[in-house]
Amino acid sequence: MSQLIEHQSRKAARILDSARELVLDHGVRKVTVSEIARTAGVGKGTVYLYWPAKEDLILGLFARELLTLVDEIIARITADPAVVQPRRLAPLLIRTAEKLPLASRLYGGDPDLLRLLTQQAGDRELFARTRPSALCNAVMPILHRHGLTRHDRPWPDQAYTVHAVLTGFGMAMSDPATAPLGVDDPYEVLADTVAQLLEPPVAPGEPGITAAAADTVAVFRETREAVLELIERSQVTGE
Repeated sequence: MSQLIEHQSRKAARILDSARELVLDHGVRKVTVSEIARTAGVGKGTVYLYWPAKEDLILGLFARELLTLVDEIIARITADPAVVQPRRLAPLLIRTAEKLPLASRLYGGDPDLLRLLTQQAGDRELFARTRPSALCNAVMPILHRHGLTRHDRPWPDQAYTVHAVLTGFGMAMSDPATAPLGVDDPYEVLADTVAQLLEPPVAPGEPGITAAAADTVAVFRETREAVLELIERSQVTGE
């Protein structure tokens, strides 16, 4: 059976879509189950057939965004192991994150959403693992070990560098009106910046890239399983 309840019920899918729209428009605190039900065209009681409380529904929404992020990265690296190279992986992370409006709201500093997502210790740990800094700490040792990054600096320094670069580029791309003019493709600038900061003078051979890709995908698959467990916990199974 699918762990995503919306694959089994169109009503559940409409409820999720409505909740996402309302949270993005009004924030977590102001959204009620009654509003979600009305927007979805269902009775209030129907919402509770799938989620025990509003908080569980919002938690499930955010977890689904994380699942989208993780699945996209796994698919891209699996299809082309060379994507794991820093100059290609960094733009991929930014491009994928841009598609996730709830994640953008959280990392932009929504206190109500952050409070809801970190009420339980297990949830706090999961969301901490998916923050940009945590992903850098998980992936950079792999790239370093397989020769995809320079060896004249320790990997923790490189992880900090990537975190700072991704944070800065992410902020600039989220508000392009405030960025300097004259840049046609900021992703190309990001790729070149990361390559110059991190990549070795001599590119690693195919075996190193393939091994790094496999290890990186394994990290994201572990995260994926944790996200699916969270989704399953947040929803009611069966009508």
